[in-house]
Amino acid sequence: MPEPQAGILEPHAPVARSLAFRIAPEADCAAALRRLRDRHPPAAGVVGVGLPAVLALGKSIPGLRVFPALAGPGCSVPSTQQALWFLLRGPDRGTLFDASRDLRALLADSFIAEDAMDLFKYRGGRDLTRFEDGTENPKGEAAAAAAIANDGSSFAAVQRWVHDLDRFHRMTPRERNDVIGRDAETNEELEDAPETAHVKRTAQESFDPAAFMVRRSMPWAGETRQGLEFIAYVASLDAFDRMMRRMVGEEDGLVDGLFRFSHPITGGYYWLPPVRDGRIDLSALGL
Repeated sequence: MPEPQAGILEPHAPVARSLAFRIAPEADCAAALRRLRDRHPPAAGVVGVGLPAVLALGKSIPGLRVFPALAGPGCSVPSTQQALWFLLRGPDRGTLFDASRDLRALLADSFIAEDAMDLFKYRGGRDLTRFEDGTENPKGEAAAAAAIANDGSSFAAVQRWVHDLDRFHRMTPRERNDVIGRDAETNEELEDAPETAHVKRTAQESFDPAAFMVRRSMPWAGETRQGLEFIAYVASLDAFDRMMRRMVGEEDGLVDGLFRFSHPITGGYYWLPPVRDGRIDLSALGL
């Protein structure tokens, strides 16, 4: 029986690497994906297939689509949809380095690495703002129901957010709490937080139907910029889509407080095939 990729529901690894690939000119996508199926160990991390790769094979995956570009009052959300996405996971950067080289070799001549970002676990699972991340994640069977479809597959919504931490820390402690909707010290939700607070904008149970998802976001930091690689696993992309549209104010013109100090620079939707007999199962793509 097919089963979900282990990395979807497992806790954060100490470090990870987010990799996105585009299709090379005159690519033999089928041959490259067969190599991936046969030689890439599912334990190395999560494998995601974007709509460009599915269409290149002449196939379709129900529920998969291109990440939407959105805009709201004073904010925008870009779409940078790629063909493949991987979240490599490991205990140290050396392990990720080796896994990345192996992956590029498998995909060589057919898929070109378009983006790579090293991620890390910060202060036990907090965002770089030092607010706890993923507090409202469902647990146990509820997590599996939110993230995994009946056939063992899943979907991922992936965005890279850039934080202006200097701007964030110029806010008063109360302003910072109001942006998120929680107390930074206790992580308790603030009953009197404004309607633009991130917690209120994204309350999963407030959507109809409810928009439950499993977040596995991780921080990143470069020389001059830093932020959060937002990763959400869902059984249906509709859940994330509704949440993102509310964040930019499509429902009522109220923009999520996150946009006061952060903005996304990437956005992609990916189908996460199940695993069968220890290999990524690409039978839905005819492979």
